[in-house]
Amino acid sequence: MTRWSDEPMKDEPIFIAGRDRERDFFVGAGLALIPAVSFLPTVTYLIVFPRVAQGRLMGCAIVCFCALLGGIGLWKLALGAADRPWGIFNILNIAALLVLLVIAAYTGVFLALLTLRL
Repeated sequence: MTRWSDEPMKDEPIFIAGRDRERDFFVGAGLALIPAVSFLPTVTYLIVFPRVAQGRLMGCAIVCFCALLGGIGLWKLALGAADRPWGIFNILNIAALLVLLVIAAYTGVFLALLTLRL
């Protein structure tokens, strides 16, 4: 059997079950959006203008942790957005990715304005 035939390969999964898609969406959206929202306050109040002793160290650890969690969540959302068959969870994954894009845009704008203020 060739790779380009219409028959599925024996070792490849064809579809993901509905419960698994639902769980992947909720886990992926939480893991992607919560670190994205918490990134700007962490950088502003712990790294740039530290309010507590050892704030920069805590801020760097939190930013690394947010990057790891955000990467895992983004991976789950991207896989869920391109999964077949098309349904409501594909639309929700795409919508969560668009919300993440808006959060990244305003974070970039605020960090650029912050550097101009310094």
